[in-house]
Amino acid sequence: MRGARAAAPAATAAALAVVAAVHLGALLAGATTAVHMSKPALMPLLAAYVLARGGPRLLVVGLLFGCGGDTLLQTGRESLFLVGMGSFAVGHVCYLVLFARHGAGAARTYRLAAAYAAVWVTVLALLWAGLEADLRVPVALYSLLLTVMALGATRVGPWAAAGGVLFLLSDTLIAGGLAGWPQAPAPQFWIMLTYIAAQYLVAHGLLTHLRTGQERTKGAGRKPPGPFAARRGRQSWTADRASTMP
Repeated sequence: MRGARAAAPAATAAALAVVAAVHLGALLAGATTAVHMSKPALMPLLAAYVLARGGPRLLVVGLLFGCGGDTLLQTGRESLFLVGMGSFAVGHVCYLVLFARHGAGAARTYRLAAAYAAVWVTVLALLWAGLEADLRVPVALYSLLLTVMALGATRVGPWAAAGGVLFLLSDTLIAGGLAGWPQAPAPQFWIMLTYIAAQYLVAHGLLTHLRTGQERTKGAGRKPPGPFAARRGRQSWTADRASTMP
């Protein structure tokens, strides 16, 4: 049983890597069926990896809402686009709760918060004119929530912070397509590459932060030897030395 539990994180991580590779390869090859079959499996596999590592259930919930967003956006129906965006938004709220609960203090500096705010304002200003009128407010609100989530990720270490930045990049690529920005070749490939990496890094960063905190707590629980213990140690060493003398 213990061996199976120890192997579970590696097995789920390997399965995620395989499905991610299939999905990205299918995007490049234009294999629509493989794309549609593999995309909804990505976040559940990452959620299984989190569970296998003993991660918090709220992180699993956030990832599953990401799966909901993936599935809804994949339909291509305009009526479901905002619903899918809302599903992602719930996932971001889950992450924010986790960052607030387990993060190291408040957001690190006012300068960092100002930098993220400046990025949000700049990108939104560039997008605004190209967005359809009924998308402007939802995109503005969602992108604000995403930016706050990315800032919050800096509270749990560099891995999660990198994931937050990649999430911003991935969703900016999506919004740029909606606003009619010039697109790179195979735009969906780059969107999904940055998105998969973002979700993994956020999850991995939070798990690493929690594990480090647990190790520090255990270390703090070990009391250093007191003066009497040190004295007994010296007396024992003296006695041993005396017993060995001719």
